[in-house]
Amino acid sequence: MTTEEGHGHTLRYRVHRVIFSSDTPAGRRFDVVLLWLILLSVALVLLESVEEVEAEWGVWLRGAEWVITCLFSVEYLVRIWCSPQPMRYIAGFYGIIDLLAILPSFLNLLVPGLGSLAVVRALRLTRVFRILNLFNYVREARLLLLALLASRHRIIVFMLAVLALVTVFGAIMFVVESPEAGFTSIPRSIYWAIVTLTTVGYGDIAPVTTLGQAIASAIMILGYAIIAIPTGIVSVEVARRSRKSTEQVCERCGQPDHLADARFCHQCGNKLDLK
Repeated sequence: MTTEEGHGHTLRYRVHRVIFSSDTPAGRRFDVVLLWLILLSVALVLLESVEEVEAEWGVWLRGAEWVITCLFSVEYLVRIWCSPQPMRYIAGFYGIIDLLAILPSFLNLLVPGLGSLAVVRALRLTRVFRILNLFNYVREARLLLLALLASRHRIIVFMLAVLALVTVFGAIMFVVESPEAGFTSIPRSIYWAIVTLTTVGYGDIAPVTTLGQAIASAIMILGYAIIAIPTGIVSVEVARRSRKSTEQVCERCGQPDHLADARFCHQCGNKLDLK
């Protein structure tokens, strides 16, 4: 390896340590500056949507937004350059979020109005978990995600049942109520049934007949019971996984708190004896 190549690899490694980790003072400072830029960028997009502010400060807001967009674009390219596995970063969660953070500004040049989607940059604030060492909370979030995935079949069955229910109620209300009340078609009546069942109640469509109001009352009461079902399904799965997570004890360090599907101890890295 030549001296120039050696310096190149050393530089790439140093840059990687700064922008991909926060275990160094430089890396921590970089992440803090990045978070402030993200907050500033989101604030600029929000202010630009206010008509009075945009009329007086629109040029300055857009100028500042483009400066931040260019900085984010350079950062994204540098992350690809110094990453040991560029494609893994590009296709990963943070890589996709970093790309989505800069795309709206460029797409806005082709389709005016898409610039407001730059608020997706707020998702980049998830890097605060790394800066503040909050990865223990990520573990709990992962437990909830696993519970949702494990409950997906029951939730899908439940959603299909609800869909069938609102279809039936919508068809009934289409027959009972008149078009003058807003029930001009079965799809529109189904929309009303969904709004009523979920207790949202926009009020744009309302039954006027006694029978229609009685059916609406029954749907409202039924809605309170139905809303609690998905919560119960996920809660049972979370409780089950939480109980299972305490059953696996690491033989090396004695750490008892592990996820149900854990293969290695999160404390010492020792391989767990799965039962």
